[in-house]
Amino acid sequence: MADIPLYLRVGKGETIQQIRLNRANRHGLIAGATGTGKTVTLQILAEGFSQAGVPVFAADVKGDLSGISQAGKEKPKLISRAAETGPEDYTFRGYPTIFWDLFGKKGHPIRTTVSEMGPLLLSRLLELNDTQEGVLNIAFTIADDEGMLLLDLKDLRAMLNFVGENSSTISTQYGNVSKASVGAIQRRLLVLEQQGAKKFFGEPALELDDFMRCNESHQGYINILSAQKLMQTPRLYATFLLWLLSELFEELPEVGDPDKPKLVFFFDEAHLLFQDAPKALVKKVEQVVRLIRSKGVGVFFVTQNPMDVPESVLGQLGNRVQHALRAFTPKDQKAVKAAAQTFRTNPNLNTVKVITELGVGEALVSVLDEKGSPTIVEHTKIRPPESRMGPATAAERNQVIAASPILDKYEESIDRKSAFELLTARAEKAAKEASQPERQRKYKRPAAKKKKTRRSSSRSTTNTVIRSVTKIVTSRMGQQLVRGILGSLFKGK
Repeated sequence: MADIPLYLRVGKGETIQQIRLNRANRHGLIAGATGTGKTVTLQILAEGFSQAGVPVFAADVKGDLSGISQAGKEKPKLISRAAETGPEDYTFRGYPTIFWDLFGKKGHPIRTTVSEMGPLLLSRLLELNDTQEGVLNIAFTIADDEGMLLLDLKDLRAMLNFVGENSSTISTQYGNVSKASVGAIQRRLLVLEQQGAKKFFGEPALELDDFMRCNESHQGYINILSAQKLMQTPRLYATFLLWLLSELFEELPEVGDPDKPKLVFFFDEAHLLFQDAPKALVKKVEQVVRLIRSKGVGVFFVTQNPMDVPESVLGQLGNRVQHALRAFTPKDQKAVKAAAQTFRTNPNLNTVKVITELGVGEALVSVLDEKGSPTIVEHTKIRPPESRMGPATAAERNQVIAASPILDKYEESIDRKSAFELLTARAEKAAKEASQPERQRKYKRPAAKKKKTRRSSSRSTTNTVIRSVTKIVTSRMGQQLVRGILGSLFKGK
């Protein structure tokens, strides 16, 4: 049984199209214009991975992916499509689901710390220029050197204030720090906080093991991130997903090419990751995508046009499902031709023409064979999902959350001692020490005056006696008196 390859059925063309599970960590692409069936393709792939015992993470951009937790409704059209494409044991059922939400409204909160996010991704998130990014790097370095944790946004604010107030001293040791750059970063942090990112940074931070669970029936949990509100701040969305990929890459051990992935990650609206991204960030994405497969993680990019993904990343996506593209403008026509050229040629198929003629629920499909080479592209009908096509109701969502295996683990935030508290305590101590001499002068002045008055009075009395004696001595009577006393003394001798 162990020698029998495991497959995930995508649909049927001239032959059955299916992804080999031992090649799923070679990543994939789901592309196509709006309304051509990308979300349903994502849904049936997530179902297949879950059924094979592979946990899944996917962002629910439009809100209708939440229906994967509920059984689909029996419809003649779906049953008819299943008869054409399979699977043979087609039935209607929901799949084990965990709902997540960065804002904690429609699922378990997701948090990370400022330190875990790191200066590179934060610079991307804050849209900093090179100078400002340098200042942010200095703030992180000083926090490390001082042993201060950067957990939430108030920690980062406090550290930036410290850097700004001590810029002249810090510049000589760490590099130039301008107060203008610190102020610009602080303003960007304020905007980010107003967009809701304050809830994203903090503790308890997400444990990746909670994304990689199976239920008692050995089905992989499908982790659905509520992203409707998150999409209003697309840079936060893209940064979060890139952070998640980076964390997986850094924390998971090397496993080579496993029989099936440990986790499959669907990155919807993938163009947001690369839009206006600096070269350093694109290079980081390329590195993570290239190397994370050896950690047993598969990444599927979901986007409207394959050209939204940089060529260096696109070349690493082995399993491809291309839905219809529109060719209304010269630019669109160029994009269609470029998309067609990414497939291994099928002599019986005019790929450029077919891409513009595909119906809803149809796609051009090419997957990796047993040797890891792309198969010839085929015009394929995508199999129907077994779960609901459409959103779960609020009551159904709450029921799923109430039965979650991680219920109450992340709901309450924790605010432990970190950079903000340490810097606040340090500032209070410095202020206390600075005011201490002033208080001492305030309370000792009366005593000092009194002491000074006594010394002055003593000197005054002595001076008065001396002056009196002098007068006596200089007077005629005094002279006679002195001579009389001295004479008697000499006579005694």
